[in-house]
Amino acid sequence: MPNMPEKDPNLWAVVFAWLAAHQPQLFAFFLSIGIAVLRVIYGGGTRRQMFLEGGLCGLVTLALVPLLEWFGLPQSMATFAGGMVGFMGVEKLRDYSDRFMGRKADTL
Repeated sequence: MPNMPEKDPNLWAVVFAWLAAHQPQLFAFFLSIGIAVLRVIYGGGTRRQMFLEGGLCGLVTLALVPLLEWFGLPQSMATFAGGMVGFMGVEKLRDYSDRFMGRKADTL
């Protein structure tokens, strides 16, 4: 009978160690999705908008977490970043990004 990886207790130890090591990022990711979904529901959006906004906000949050480390901020700030991304939404973040990049392009 072939060896089944799900029966190996070391596999679960590795999975739990990975989850513990990445807990701030995972919590921020899911918090961002949750807030974005609730914001779309509150605003009367469609199910499609709910899924897309939630997914995009979660991915933006994952992209921002390394930026926190680059700025020297603690990993616990990932929760704040995830909450703010979910609350503001991708449209508002894109607007801020366009304005910021426009200013940077004007100074060059």
